[in-house]
Amino acid sequence: MASHSSSPVPHPSSGGSEGIFRKDRDPSSRQYRPVHSLPDVCPKEPTGEATRGLCEGPSVVADQHRWTVYNSKVNLPAALNDPRLAKRESDFFTKSWGLDFAETEVMPSFYLPNITKEHFGPYLQETAQREKIHERCKNICPNKDELDAVSTHIIFRSGFQNEYLPNVWLKQIFMKPDFALDDPTTFNAVLPWSHFNSAGRKSSRDMASSRLLQEKLSHYLDVVEVSIARQISLRSEAFFHAMSSQHELQDRLTETARAVAVLRGRTAAIERIMCEGPLRALRQALTRSNCARLHNKLKLMAAVHQSQPTVQLLLSTSEFVGALELIATTKEVLQQELQGIHSFRHLGSQLCEMEKLIDKMMVEDFSMYSRSDLSRSLEDDGQVMEKDRLESLVFGLLRQRKLDFLDIYSDEMILAAKSIVTQSVVDSVSQIEEIDTDIVTKLADQMRLMTFPQWFELLKSVFENFILFLKRIKATLSVVRNVVLEALDSNQKSRLLERAAAGGLAEAPGTPLNQGEAELAYLTHEGLFISDALNDAQLHLGAGGGQEQSSTVGPRQALSRLDGCGSDSASGTTESSSSREHAFQPGGAAGISSSEDMMPSDLELGRVANNIQELLYTASDVSHDRCVKVLMARAKDGSLERLSSAEFVFLSQAVEGFVKDTEELCCRRSVSLRGALQSQANRFVHRFHEERKTKLSLLLDNERWKQAEVPAEFQDLVNSIADGRITLPERKPQGTEERKPSDYLHIDGQKYAVVGTVLLLIRIFLEYCQCVNDIPSISTDMLTRLSDLLKHFNSRSCQLVLGAGALQVVGLKTITTKNLALASRCLQLVVHYIPVIRAHFETKLTPKQYSVLRHFDHITKDYSDHIAEISAKLVSIMDSMFEKVLSKYEVKAPMPSACFRNVCKQMAKMHEALYELLPEEQAQMLFLRINASLKIHLKRQLARLGVHHDGGPQHGLVTVDVAFYTENVQSLRTLEKLDLNMAEIWEQKR
Repeated sequence: MASHSSSPVPHPSSGGSEGIFRKDRDPSSRQYRPVHSLPDVCPKEPTGEATRGLCEGPSVVADQHRWTVYNSKVNLPAALNDPRLAKRESDFFTKSWGLDFAETEVMPSFYLPNITKEHFGPYLQETAQREKIHERCKNICPNKDELDAVSTHIIFRSGFQNEYLPNVWLKQIFMKPDFALDDPTTFNAVLPWSHFNSAGRKSSRDMASSRLLQEKLSHYLDVVEVSIARQISLRSEAFFHAMSSQHELQDRLTETARAVAVLRGRTAAIERIMCEGPLRALRQALTRSNCARLHNKLKLMAAVHQSQPTVQLLLSTSEFVGALELIATTKEVLQQELQGIHSFRHLGSQLCEMEKLIDKMMVEDFSMYSRSDLSRSLEDDGQVMEKDRLESLVFGLLRQRKLDFLDIYSDEMILAAKSIVTQSVVDSVSQIEEIDTDIVTKLADQMRLMTFPQWFELLKSVFENFILFLKRIKATLSVVRNVVLEALDSNQKSRLLERAAAGGLAEAPGTPLNQGEAELAYLTHEGLFISDALNDAQLHLGAGGGQEQSSTVGPRQALSRLDGCGSDSASGTTESSSSREHAFQPGGAAGISSSEDMMPSDLELGRVANNIQELLYTASDVSHDRCVKVLMARAKDGSLERLSSAEFVFLSQAVEGFVKDTEELCCRRSVSLRGALQSQANRFVHRFHEERKTKLSLLLDNERWKQAEVPAEFQDLVNSIADGRITLPERKPQGTEERKPSDYLHIDGQKYAVVGTVLLLIRIFLEYCQCVNDIPSISTDMLTRLSDLLKHFNSRSCQLVLGAGALQVVGLKTITTKNLALASRCLQLVVHYIPVIRAHFETKLTPKQYSVLRHFDHITKDYSDHIAEISAKLVSIMDSMFEKVLSKYEVKAPMPSACFRNVCKQMAKMHEALYELLPEEQAQMLFLRINASLKIHLKRQLARLGVHHDGGPQHGLVTVDVAFYTENVQSLRTLEKLDLNMAEIWEQKR
């Protein structure tokens, strides 16, 4: 037939290149191809293989006369008796469950009761009697099978002798359903050999029995033939009707087969004329699509193959970020699109090793960068060295989760701080010829050999270098912080965009595709699933295929782009910035798929940002610690304690300035340098105080307690204090006009006659105040020492004047009233300045330290008591004189008496001694007290003499003496208006 030679659809040729196993009629023309797997009957997601299987499957119409896969059959016994199985399954249905299937015990149901033998007790009791009856009947009456066997045996044994039982015998033997001669009982029944002699001898009886058996079997054959003929005759009409119907059916089947052959021929012609061309076009389009996919795959493989040289090229230009992005993208391509390719089986592990190598290289490069940045000259500009390189390194380290890179910077920072001090000392020593570096090798010894000005210049140089050093560190850490904050911001933006994208995809309705567009997408799609093709077609129809493709960058495009960028070695810095921006970009594949997984979390990035600030604090602390080393190296031999107050003030100001600059720069209040300065300040204060206390003691021990002239500079000093300037005046240059000294110190309109020690005391406590101004941190200590100094002056002056210690120390003959008045006036001058000193110190103290101001209250009280004691001493001097003179007083002429003349003379001497020393009010009060003492002694003497206020002669004489005394006293300066009230010398009459 024509259809037998037609080629199968959709292959036009009959060669062996169609991929179908054919079985031709001619065995010599058979061609074999590898058998394809059966195609899916109704694939939901047909792939390229499935599409080719659908097109190349055997056709029922074209391959009707050839052997196809549809002619294959399965031999069930062969399947059951599979020799490859280790054992035979007891249950055939377990074959489909696998070789490892093991029957398990079914757990009993929790809803059924546990049945035991006791549950059947009542039933067994009821049926026990019936069972006994059944057993008894079973033994009496045998079963049907036993009866049949017995009857058959009887018939067999009697069949040869009874000729009237052939039909019965035939029915029971030959008509049995299980008739089989291999059964010994049946064989013996049909051929009763037991009737023959088994000894081997043929007797006449045996011959007769064999002839009888032969005749009987012949008779049975005849009976069977007669029965068959009778049955045929009975059914002859039906038999002939069936035969005629069979011939008619064969004719109709022949016509039907001919019509089917014609139909198949026409169908094959239609297929050849109308279907082969379009199918060939579709197949070629599919082949072209597969070739394009293969070409793209090969290009992708070529790009992946070039990834290692590209990574090495990027590493040669220190483009670690680009290299890491290329490695991540290559890994993603290997896992997604090139998975299972044999030639790339080792590439993944090689990329992992390269990534570990890049980690080490980045750590080493960052260490080298930190070392070179911190060790370069401090005189360079404050710009960050190689900012792009630093940003690339920091982002690469963050991407690889190397979050301990700040520890590397911290270690290099400590080494750089040490080298700054060393270099500063070396530079300073090189300019000093007196120091031989060959003999004195240690830096601390070299610093101690310097003079204070030389060492102070060295210290200021160290301070300046550390300020520049901290500015450089702050600028570098600011760049690092910006990178960390940029990464943190990128993480947050990527999460927001992912949420927005997820929400947009969930809410977008999607544009439906018509049938033609779906078929076109199916034939030209390069992916694995038809749903991807339909989604891509929808995207192309919805937005023209432009923005969607640009917004979603696959690993293949990312690899091509990184490969292209990495091959350009001339764009080093630009590549670093662009790759870093691409990694930060939330829409990029590297930013979402790989970098988001590799980048640290927000918590880790926040911790890194805090560590950056802590590192700046550490830099400030390290700088202060190194400066403390310089300070303590100088103070080891006590040279700082021997500084003058001006030199120590300079040192304190320099340290305070450096501390304030570092606080403003690093926002950190470091305490190490301040603590070292405070320790030195305490030693300085102790030495400062001891020097001035010793000096004051020497001055007091050499003081002769005579009124001293007041130089003009001291008058200017007290004038500046009056104006509110509690500081030492600047030294005037020599050559200025010298002014004559004054006899008194004029303060607030009062004149103070003082000794030279008090003038120096004023300058001393101003030095204390000046130190507090320059070194506020020592205010409390200095206040305590100043109060001790004032107490020492008070107690020592009391010992020398009131205690008459000056007689032995200085060699005075006696302590005069003038000495006492000068001491009192000096004490009053100190008391005048105590509130001023207190107010000054109060401005330097914190409210919590105000309690130490109570020392001034105690000092004021002590000084006031001392002044009162001096006044009492002056009164007691006159009192003892009055007692001695008036005890010899007699009321007799001439008048005025010698006694009162002597009293007036002593009063005039006292006034002369005190007039120019004490102010008018104090003098008046003192003479009123002296006058009161006189009246007491006079009154006592008059009472002893029995002189009364009776107007008698004695009363008149006493009145003349009293008038003389009053006139003399009131004639003294400042005492003219003094009310002596001499009437109190008379006793009042009762």
